[in-house]
Amino acid sequence: MSVRTLFSIKDLENLSGVKAHTIRIWEKRYNLLQPARTDTNIRQYDLENLKRLLNVTFLYEEGYKISKIAKLTEEEIVEIIQDSSEEKRDHYSLQAFKTAMFDFDYRLFTETYNALLKEKSFEETFLEIFIPLLNEIGMLWHTGTIDPVHERFISELIKQKLIMNIHEAQSKLKEGINPSFALYLPSEEIHELGLLFANYLILSRGMQTIYLGNNIPLTNLTHLLKHYNKITFLSYFTVKPDNVTVEEYIDAYKNEIGNINNYQLWLMGHKIQGLTLDPKSKGVTYVYSLKALRDKLSKSNHK
Repeated sequence: MSVRTLFSIKDLENLSGVKAHTIRIWEKRYNLLQPARTDTNIRQYDLENLKRLLNVTFLYEEGYKISKIAKLTEEEIVEIIQDSSEEKRDHYSLQAFKTAMFDFDYRLFTETYNALLKEKSFEETFLEIFIPLLNEIGMLWHTGTIDPVHERFISELIKQKLIMNIHEAQSKLKEGINPSFALYLPSEEIHELGLLFANYLILSRGMQTIYLGNNIPLTNLTHLLKHYNKITFLSYFTVKPDNVTVEEYIDAYKNEIGNINNYQLWLMGHKIQGLTLDPKSKGVTYVYSLKALRDKLSKSNHK
């Protein structure tokens, strides 16, 4: 499969948030971009044009006039951005991560990540930067603006950082404490980043976990009942299950597990958004976001 290196003006609109009409004006009036043309006279923009537009957009949204930006060299634009305030640097970090994605640039990703860690904790970086980035990348993938390999490149780098921080959190736990949570993804679910971060949040609060990973049938959970008298199962529904409703899944869980008081179920992810839990569903909790999980853990008595 070939990797996309040329983009339409609609792709640039999706990536930058600047309307195609405005991009055409900037291009014609200020010569900001230099697209190639197809045989049918359709604009095509390469990676350098895309990266320049992302930088220009950053300054424009910070109040710089486009006429002034047009007179700046690329080096001057980058220098202004790097001297921006912390809030603005967050915005620039998102742009830098997108640039790293298109160039498959591990070094740029790492430099941007390390710069963030000088001012933020890993938890703040994930919640404030990585989640908005992943949400935007997801939309770009669904609109066909980026290739699947771009999304996978960034996701795998973020996954690496998660695993490193999970390992560090585990190394700080007190010895001999029983697991409070068992984390898993339902059958055929493979979107793991949300569950990994949930694992990190729990571990960083001093609680032990059992991390089962993706594609776990309900019947497999019963093996843990032989070892632990009490544990909370936490699952993350992104696109699965799709053959039953969430409510039907909960019923199947109760039938399989039995003792819902000792083996509670916490559910997270896209599939539960907008759902309201039946008050009769004792032992089941909907956690609508990772920030909500963080807040809930701070009040938890699972330790």
